[in-house]
Amino acid sequence: MTEQWLGADRLGVELGEQATLVQFSTAFCQPCRATRRTLSEVAEMIEGVGHVEIDAEERLDLVREIGIVRTPTVLVLDRAGRIVVRAAGQPRRADVIAALGRAV
Repeated sequence: MTEQWLGADRLGVELGEQATLVQFSTAFCQPCRATRRTLSEVAEMIEGVGHVEIDAEERLDLVREIGIVRTPTVLVLDRAGRIVVRAAGQPRRADVIAALGRAV
């Protein structure tokens, strides 16, 4: 699989200085709410980490381009916007922190 990148131009927000947590969600997705809380808490705990939530239904172009098949899906981007980790389903806080270690 080739490397994939997501920059601020595609996301509509600036990337975090160290890493960015990108969450693809849908309105009816119950686990998406818990995922939002987890990612927000981690982003607040770790300096230089940003969090952005994307409504998958509103951004079908991006969903198709990077192959999102379920929500929530979380991508961890390094400071340049390279996708270093991809995970589907509701993550545990420890897993998110570990994944960030691969991005910084």
